[in-house]
Amino acid sequence: MASPTRLDKAVSQVTDLSRSDAKRAAKAQRISVNGEVVTDPAAKVQASDALCLDGELLLKPGPRYIMLNKPLGYVSATKDPEHPTVLDLIDEPNKGRLHIAGRLDIDTTGLVLLTDDGQWSHKVTSPTYHCEKTYYVQLTDRIEEVAVAKLARGIWLKNEKRRTKPARLEILFANEVRITIGEGRYHQVKRMFAALGNKVLVLHREKIGDIPLDEGLREGEYRLLAPDEIASVKK
Repeated sequence: MASPTRLDKAVSQVTDLSRSDAKRAAKAQRISVNGEVVTDPAAKVQASDALCLDGELLLKPGPRYIMLNKPLGYVSATKDPEHPTVLDLIDEPNKGRLHIAGRLDIDTTGLVLLTDDGQWSHKVTSPTYHCEKTYYVQLTDRIEEVAVAKLARGIWLKNEKRRTKPARLEILFANEVRITIGEGRYHQVKRMFAALGNKVLVLHREKIGDIPLDEGLREGEYRLLAPDEIASVKK
């Protein structure tokens, strides 16, 4: 059986209140446990107890898995002194505990996954698991068919000691492609096309592993992942 927890700590874990805020809320008679008002922040509560703040039941925080359609201009970070972050787009309690499973550059749009499940996030981001990412790319110049074979073999990037892992390239139009990679080096997609003598104008992530970006999500919108989407990473 789990050990009892201080009231202020228990409340801060399931709300956006800090421990200090939770203490003040208790003393202001805003918190109840199993229907009884408790004013002592140090009072011990069990995991099975029903905690209420201002009469509203506080649900226990389970692991959260979120899909976000990232717009331009947002950085994939929890805090940034100069730019808005992807967390600014999330309206969830305790969102500061979420971390980003698969970052995107400020000028890249599309699928971002956020979670507070560290093991799940590791399977998305660790090179060990080879979780593939698919991007739509618009280039400055026409892409030649020979690029398909070059990327499939792997190419040398500037200042790298080994080739990239094989990538799959689908040519959509003269200067538009879809590329799937199984690793996540720094600015990798942009650098791969630079190595081919081209330049990326538009970069949009469409898919991570078996999870495609929900076409119903407008830029800046998010939703929770469905159970089968979550399980696809755990496989």
